[in-house]
Amino acid sequence: MTNPLPDVMLYMNPKNKIAIAPSILSANFASLGQDISAVERGGADLIHVDVMDGHFVPNITIGPQVVKDIKQIAKQPLDVHLMISNPDKYIETFIEAGAAMVSVHIEAVPHLSRTLTLIQSLGAKAGVVLNPSTPAGSLEEVASTLDFVLVMSVNPGFGGQAFIPHSLSKIKKVKEVLSNAGAEAPIEIDGGIDETNIQEVVTAGANIIVAGNAIFGKSDPESSTLALRKAALA
Repeated sequence: MTNPLPDVMLYMNPKNKIAIAPSILSANFASLGQDISAVERGGADLIHVDVMDGHFVPNITIGPQVVKDIKQIAKQPLDVHLMISNPDKYIETFIEAGAAMVSVHIEAVPHLSRTLTLIQSLGAKAGVVLNPSTPAGSLEEVASTLDFVLVMSVNPGFGGQAFIPHSLSKIKKVKEVLSNAGAEAPIEIDGGIDETNIQEVVTAGANIIVAGNAIFGKSDPESSTLALRKAALA
């Protein structure tokens, strides 16, 4: 199947093909609009939205209404990560709310190819998420149809966790699986990324960098976003 949608790479900074995607999981929800505007001034390419249901992962975050509200103020595309059971039931609602990219966990869907096709048919980019213990080889059957891969470098559910070192080799393995399938889908990474390790993950092959605490945990999210990109390109 050939995906008729534009390449996810169009969402990235055209000069370096690296996208910085601040995760609002670590933002101050009392001033969410201000925080989003700050990271966009700092050069954010995407706004990463973590949706958790308290069932698939041990935390509860936000639903479609918040995504819809964010869409009204965000200038950059919304990258919605569904950490939920039975995501097929909610995909259309999140895309209608404003999601430009939707990623689902391979462990949460019984018919992955059908789920990816559903996302794409509704006009969004379709991504597959791999938990730290999920092997890269599990992507082989859908590598030619997905739009991007999200590698979790922490166990999903909570922000502020430490980066799992073997995630670097995981990125390389995912890149190999995609290459063997003739696919050029970008690789996104999420979990424990900061200025000390971002260059390593970029060198390993990651194109989309999700960061929460490293950006919103600082006093100035705008400057933190700028600093993170500078560190990636150092």
